[in-house]
Amino acid sequence: MTAKKKRGLLSWLGFADEEEQKSSVENGADTQESSELEEQSEHLTESDVVESAADSEAEEALESSTTAELDDNIDQPESEVIDDQPIETEPEDQSDTIQAQELESDRVQEQTKPTESFFARLKRSLQRTKQNIGAGFFGLFKDKKIDDELFEELEEQLLIADVGMNTTVKIIDSLTEKASRQDLKDGEALYGLLKQEMADLLSEVEQPLEIDTTKTPYVILMVGVNGVGKTTTIGKLAKQFQSQGKSVILAAGDTFRAAAVEQLQVWGQRNDVPVIAQHTGADSASVIYDAIEAAKARGVDVVIADTAGRLQNKSNLMEELRKIVRVMKKIDDSAPHEVMLTLDAGTGQNAISQAKLFSDVAPVTGINLTKLDGTAKGGVIFALADQFKIPIRYIGVGEGIDDLRPFEANDFIEALFSREE
Repeated sequence: MTAKKKRGLLSWLGFADEEEQKSSVENGADTQESSELEEQSEHLTESDVVESAADSEAEEALESSTTAELDDNIDQPESEVIDDQPIETEPEDQSDTIQAQELESDRVQEQTKPTESFFARLKRSLQRTKQNIGAGFFGLFKDKKIDDELFEELEEQLLIADVGMNTTVKIIDSLTEKASRQDLKDGEALYGLLKQEMADLLSEVEQPLEIDTTKTPYVILMVGVNGVGKTTTIGKLAKQFQSQGKSVILAAGDTFRAAAVEQLQVWGQRNDVPVIAQHTGADSASVIYDAIEAAKARGVDVVIADTAGRLQNKSNLMEELRKIVRVMKKIDDSAPHEVMLTLDAGTGQNAISQAKLFSDVAPVTGINLTKLDGTAKGGVIFALADQFKIPIRYIGVGEGIDDLRPFEANDFIEALFSREE
């Protein structure tokens, strides 16, 4: 076979460039090697050529590539096919596995009971608030005589803690009158009076939520602005009601915020609780109406209805809340049986304005005060109790299921005024 034929054959097999380079080097170095190569190539039989062509065609079939692509792909045809296969399938399987593991992890975390008592967690959670009120007052009164200067310092400290002007004045006036009547001289004695005064304020609003079993379903309407933990509270309440043997349905009435429906559905899946929902932008009143009807048909004990996180200045959303209440009463004249306002303790005096405006729209019957563990403004609880007299149903001191607890005034005061020795 001539060198020309040989180069044509090798070019067809994809080795033309390599052979041309090799040939040029050989011609420049040793003409004898070139002739020997010709002789060797002439010994190639026709069957060898056919066999090589057949092998190449088999490789082309494995690669599923065109003849034009052969020059680029002939080096590693098999590894590309093998490597391509897991890329298509493994991520999907791995994703499913990860999601299953995460769901299982969530269940385990929710079922795990904390070893620390709630009172211990409450004391720890109130550390920042205690710096301004409660135990933080002890240093203010220690080795001080009772005079106008001491009362001025106390007034300033109460205002810093977001107790509010009206409530602060009320506390100072009461302490001044009692100290004068009892002829107290020692500042530390005033510390005990202050603790009792603040305990009395909270005892008036200590009233845990009790489900009236004569009302089926018992409808709880959750209201509050965005970001206060309203939807998370719904999930925790559903879990607690289940542990009491009550059946629950959730109504995804927050159709205004993106992903709000999905968030509530996740809580429903975790707790095995049905969620009545429609698409984002649907009519909230319609969703809640459907949920109450479904609960009646199934004999469910409690309906917890989520609503959009209305800002006080968005009049259209506040009007929608009024509409929801009207629609509820078409099904059950006594519904909603509880209008629970969720407030973030960290907002301080803004919580007061939120309580006032929501109370004007719907008859707020209970307050859920969240995020006490992350703020130094926990003193707002005293202003809420003093100004509105609305029962404080729950307080939240953490992210866990057990960190939402019915409010108990005595435990709260003891945790707030406890001093580390």
